[in-house]
Amino acid sequence: MALGYTSSRSGQLTDNTLHQNILQPMANPPDRAKDDSTVGSKNGQLSRAGSLTVLRRTSSKTKVGSTSSSRTSISTENDSYASVDLGVDKLPPTDTPDASHVCSIRLRNLIRRLQKEDISKEDLQRNLEYAASVLETVYIDETRRLCDEDDELSEVEPDAVPSEVRDWLALTFTRSMSNIKRRGEEKPKFKSVAHAIRAGIMVDRIYRRLSSSTGLHVPPHVLLLLKHLDEWGFDVFAVNDAADNHSLKFVGYELLQKYDIIAKYKINSTVLDTFLLNLEIGYSKYKNPYHNLLHGADVAQSVHVILNQSKLVHWLTDIEIFATIIAALIHDYEHTGTTNNFHIMTGSEVALLYNDRAVLENYHISASFRMMKNDDSNILSNLSREEFKEFRNLVIDMVLATDMSFHFQQIKNLKGLLSMPESIDKAKALSMVLHCADIGHPAKEWNLHYKWTNQLLEEFFRQGDREKELGLPFSPLCDRSGVLVAESQIGFIDFIVDPSFQVMSDMLEKIVSNLLKEQRSGSATSINEDPAYDVKKDKSTSTTSLHSSSGSSRSSTPKLLGSDGKFEFLKPWLDHLVKNKQIWKERAAKDAEERKKKEAKGENTNNNNSDTSSKTSDVKTNDSQANSPIPLNPSGK
Repeated sequence: MALGYTSSRSGQLTDNTLHQNILQPMANPPDRAKDDSTVGSKNGQLSRAGSLTVLRRTSSKTKVGSTSSSRTSISTENDSYASVDLGVDKLPPTDTPDASHVCSIRLRNLIRRLQKEDISKEDLQRNLEYAASVLETVYIDETRRLCDEDDELSEVEPDAVPSEVRDWLALTFTRSMSNIKRRGEEKPKFKSVAHAIRAGIMVDRIYRRLSSSTGLHVPPHVLLLLKHLDEWGFDVFAVNDAADNHSLKFVGYELLQKYDIIAKYKINSTVLDTFLLNLEIGYSKYKNPYHNLLHGADVAQSVHVILNQSKLVHWLTDIEIFATIIAALIHDYEHTGTTNNFHIMTGSEVALLYNDRAVLENYHISASFRMMKNDDSNILSNLSREEFKEFRNLVIDMVLATDMSFHFQQIKNLKGLLSMPESIDKAKALSMVLHCADIGHPAKEWNLHYKWTNQLLEEFFRQGDREKELGLPFSPLCDRSGVLVAESQIGFIDFIVDPSFQVMSDMLEKIVSNLLKEQRSGSATSINEDPAYDVKKDKSTSTTSLHSSSGSSRSSTPKLLGSDGKFEFLKPWLDHLVKNKQIWKERAAKDAEERKKKEAKGENTNNNNSDTSSKTSDVKTNDSQANSPIPLNPSGK
């Protein structure tokens, strides 16, 4: 009997039975100090983590003779133990057929004891861990069985199931089964696929209740805002207000969930929470108006949208996606609110440490990895040596590329690569994406861009105040009394932001176009051209709970092939750059008129003062002449 099933002649799964037998005792499991990823360390349990997708139904009818009799005897003994004691040492190994049946009996026993409040937290934890391991083993066995039966779900016809379901199937199964060859030409029967979907969804819900019982809680009102996480116009200010100044924590968590990074690399929920909170503390260390936790959250979300809308995510491995998200989150960790040049001019400790080369960027990386060495915030503890090396190298390359002194060289290098037939290095491509997201607020909607501009200028002015105190010359845009805001933003857009986004867009088109060519030749992973397909793996809390594929994010999904057969995708940032630049031009014209009026008033004032001084001088001269004993002769005669 499968876990959570009741015997019936039809042998069909009923949702009510499953809910009564399993979901009720697991709805509110106790907090666990133990890492979720360590579930299954005894009794032949497997430590493999991941989303459970398929439920196995076992039957003793296939066994006959002495084997059946022996099993019945063992099962009876185990049944008795399962219904009396709460220990797990005598329960059958998780990889045996009896395990699921005995586990269901034990869970019913737990329900009765919970109702009587006659159970300790430790006993409940051990039994839930055993149940999770049984489910995990069943999933692995059933996945193999489906494969052996030639149920290759990747071959489901487009019209056989809804597009969302087909996407879910492909994402769930194809990674682990990509190297398995087809054993026949017969396409899978819809009935078997439907059973897999139905059972998989149910068991996945159960597993999430177990593995995420101590996970990060996202308040409902924050979730309502996070459902727009896939949109370029995402308002991080609104999220920060709703989240009580924890926008970085919730945005970071949702992004890692969205790409299934937490499950893939077995990141403990408590460790992840500590890591994200430490990031927020670091970003808030100097109380910067601009380089703060909102900026970190905004850049990470912008990187995600670029990866998603351009389909670049299909070009990346899981470890590369993981590194990209973390690089975006940490790229300005513990920023001092001053520029690299200020550190160099003042001879600060970090400037001396890093020899005046990418001073702050080097510091952000070093401080972040130093923080992650602590056990309570080490989200990289389950990476292999090779994965960690790749992760670290990519993060270092990406964050160092945010040094603005490297900007023009970076643009020049990418333009050169775009003119050559060779493929573009992943580190260079991802570095360009992060760099554009870092300087990209002029490419956002006006209300967001204007807020960022004011906060950045205030940070510059604070540096100018310090430079004035130290007797240093003002750095550009740091003098409160002499900055032309509109003109500075027009120049920033014309010479920095717009060229950067143009080069990035060309780079993305080249990369994904080559990927599509490889797909046509059969040498690359298929890119889904269904417009309802948003991300490679979407397991975020916000989209799972609140976001429908028919929602607003669908309109921002790229069209892969244009009329000329060339890869195309929507670039909302280009329209915003044009609109924002036009607004700044209008403001610059108004500012110029006001300055002329002030200058005219100043000239009139000076002229009036000059006339008054002349008249006063004449009066004084006349007075002196009148009182003089010898009359003054103006002619000198």
